[in-house]
Amino acid sequence: MISKPSISYPFDYDNRFISNQILLELYKNMLKSRMIEEKMLILLRQGKVSKWFSGIGQEAISVGVTMALANDEYILPMHRNLGVFTTRQIPLHRLFAQWQGKAGGFTKGRDRSFHFGTQDYKIIGMISHLGPQLGVADGIALAHKIRNEKKVTAVFTGEGGTSEGDFHEAMNVASVWSLPVLFCVENNGYGLSTPIAEQFNCKHIAHKGKGYGMEAHIIEGNNILEVYNRVSEITAGMRENPRPVLLEFKTFRIRGHEEASGTKYVPDALMETWKEKDPISNYTRFLHDEAILLDEVEERYRNEIQAEIDENLQIAYAENDIACNENEELNDVYKDYAYKEVKSEDDIIEARFVDAVSLGLRQAMEKHGNLVFMGQDIAEYGGVFKVSEGFVDQFGKDRVRNTPICESAIISTGMGLSINGMKAVIEMQFADFVSSGFNPIVNYLAKSHYRWGQSADVVVRMPCGAGVGAGPFHSQTNEAWFTKTPGLKVVYPAFPYDAKGLLASAIEDPNPVLFFEHKALYRSITQEIPKNYYNLPLGKASLLKQGQDVSIITYGAGVHWALEFLNLNENISADLIDLRTLSPLDTEAIFTSIKKTGKALILQEDTLFGGVASDISALLMENCFEYLDAPVQRVASLDTPIPFAKSLESNFLAKSRFEKMLINLLAY
Repeated sequence: MISKPSISYPFDYDNRFISNQILLELYKNMLKSRMIEEKMLILLRQGKVSKWFSGIGQEAISVGVTMALANDEYILPMHRNLGVFTTRQIPLHRLFAQWQGKAGGFTKGRDRSFHFGTQDYKIIGMISHLGPQLGVADGIALAHKIRNEKKVTAVFTGEGGTSEGDFHEAMNVASVWSLPVLFCVENNGYGLSTPIAEQFNCKHIAHKGKGYGMEAHIIEGNNILEVYNRVSEITAGMRENPRPVLLEFKTFRIRGHEEASGTKYVPDALMETWKEKDPISNYTRFLHDEAILLDEVEERYRNEIQAEIDENLQIAYAENDIACNENEELNDVYKDYAYKEVKSEDDIIEARFVDAVSLGLRQAMEKHGNLVFMGQDIAEYGGVFKVSEGFVDQFGKDRVRNTPICESAIISTGMGLSINGMKAVIEMQFADFVSSGFNPIVNYLAKSHYRWGQSADVVVRMPCGAGVGAGPFHSQTNEAWFTKTPGLKVVYPAFPYDAKGLLASAIEDPNPVLFFEHKALYRSITQEIPKNYYNLPLGKASLLKQGQDVSIITYGAGVHWALEFLNLNENISADLIDLRTLSPLDTEAIFTSIKKTGKALILQEDTLFGGVASDISALLMENCFEYLDAPVQRVASLDTPIPFAKSLESNFLAKSRFEKMLINLLAY
């Protein structure tokens, strides 16, 4: 039947095609979420939990969407979607332990509330930077689509999050690629205290879907049956005809953004209006009116839920506080990866740097059938440097994917692919452009394994470097942006042989890797390399020359600057160390050399302040001070943006100062 709106409940409840069992299950799941929240608010006042983001008044959305999806379909909820977690039947003692920062939770005390994921329940939690999870949903859905799996991915955001660039980028990618992503926007009227009229200038958020050619619907978010019915119908169609859909759920949060915020900014009349639309009290009356829920059954449900809450709270309380183990903390930053050497000594070919990268990537895609390569203009065009020329013909457009110009969403998509069992290689057209995707790299990819054990099997290729007259926005060598961030690996080869072997290892490694390729070396450096697949270990420097008087430590183009000078000045006896990998850093090779020579010069193309050379210098002072016969010298480019004109660029680069500083150091 379809109920008629009455004084008892302000919604049309359509239960014609829903069994009483499901009707009661919807009710019980909402009730469970509400009762847990009410208990958490008490514990918050008692100081037993540190913070709470309430979803009271919005339970119908979490429960309705979750029950409309299959249990093996991913959901990416927000911090008020408790009903997602409880409807998926996560043991309450684990949730309670999570909120108390105990080991029985999901993050070993390293993050709080709902900032976690769990593959066991196909829930991928948010980070505080809200936008990236929308692109992550794209990646999860892309993996399903490539494998021809008829599955939907649901991702939540609030009305405030729809103003973020990541929202628009993720919507655009999902639409262009016809990904089965259900974008669920909970429009509760306020982003913290800022009303929607001050956030966007359109009547409905659903209208934003039109700009992306996307199907969009407005749903009464406090009507559990409308949520369940509409989402069930829409997702059934999405599984058969993969496409994204935007859902705007009209709702309201009765509590503050978080409890400390309060609700003084909400007009009293508006608050009363929405209290009358409470999803649980109205649905409860409806079930009673229809004789589907009896008083004794409701009482039994409440008693069962209360007993479950009390029992699981005691389990969580009984658990000891986490004891810090520094080794465990450090070891959990990266996923364990056992490097297995693959040698290839036959069929040697002469290759340019760019050819080695191309061949290495091609062979990695042949080796790893679950590897997807994404980037701007990398498909038919072959990339601006022609690294992927011919890849589409060999691997198809599912695995070699041109992307819109939306670096943040694509990096997040790579994370989603990793979550759903695939590998991703992403090409930044120029390393400079990674600034537009900085957030998901340093806050999502880098931190996921430490936070909840999820690896980020993503390689970001970074064509970089000056010396080609490309100016301030196409010439940066910005490796120091990422060596500062725990959880990332940074590779920077200088030769074709190293580029091919290290790229293979970077792709094998389940951790996120920034792979820098100096574009001035692409076609200027050639070397004999094995034609077949081989790899090289990350974190191992290469000793290119051996000497007694000085240690030159460098990487990238700096290696060739140093080689050029030393080859012309054979009287200088120097160790020349090519770092190859900046994170992890081969400190053993560096320290061993300095203990022999007593003098160190660190050469980098990057600007001086805050660069890799600064940290290496500090390490030498801390670990090798007694072996030093002179101050450690850093040689770097000027602390200015990179200029375009040839004379200015030559003056900018560290190469122009290297010779003088080395001679001065030798004479010290």
